[in-house]
Amino acid sequence: MRNFLKGLLAVSTLSLAASAALAADNKPTIVLVHGAFAGSSSWNGVYAELSKKGYTVIAAANPLRSVAGDGAAVAALAKSINGPVVLVGHSYGGAVISAAANGLSNVKALVYVAAFAPDQGESALDLTGKFPGSTLPPTLAAPVKLADGGEDLYVQQDKFPKQFAADVPLAQARAMAATQRPIAAAALKEAAPAPAWKSIPSWSIYGTGDLNIPPQAMAFMAERAQSKKTVVIKNGSHALMVSHPKEVAALIQEAAAN
Repeated sequence: MRNFLKGLLAVSTLSLAASAALAADNKPTIVLVHGAFAGSSSWNGVYAELSKKGYTVIAAANPLRSVAGDGAAVAALAKSINGPVVLVGHSYGGAVISAAANGLSNVKALVYVAAFAPDQGESALDLTGKFPGSTLPPTLAAPVKLADGGEDLYVQQDKFPKQFAADVPLAQARAMAATQRPIAAAALKEAAPAPAWKSIPSWSIYGTGDLNIPPQAMAFMAERAQSKKTVVIKNGSHALMVSHPKEVAALIQEAAAN
């Protein structure tokens, strides 16, 4: 009888271990999509928090050329992933994940980090101007003319820390200014396709000190998308994933566990 109980205990232990391993394997992959004037490295702090919890994380390189094209690039990445995916978008990246997730059965949640969540036909510029508060336009540098007739937009480096990352240490904000990725001006004017947030659950986090996207606009978008949970960071800047990685990661984990 004693040997039988020992054997039963061993089997139970192995079963629990297998269940734990299966649960870890079933964790969704987190795909992080940066926005304009940022880059994949802006997610470093969020990656560090999520990786501690055993998540596979991919910080995607967003081309920042067009909503349709960027959405297709992120969709292709998501399709290549076996198992469930959580798409996370910052700023313009929110418009990209809204487009990318359409028709993707493995995307289980969308997380908007100081981000646009446009409805069909809306552009980033439409939503920025819908409510007062954005001080971005006068901080932009002179557009860079491109060979195809388009224009690239940057934030002036000396204005970047206050405009984009006021709650980030100054030295770090200056480095972000120097390494910022430009966005095609046309991308900010492009009308969005039908949004995935109408069929996929969404979560939202933004700061009251955001000078790029008016906080009132982000509150409006979160409510319209019926956000499962909306976190508001007092005095948080537009660079919320850099200044508050723990809070951002915690919300992503909630979305992943849903």
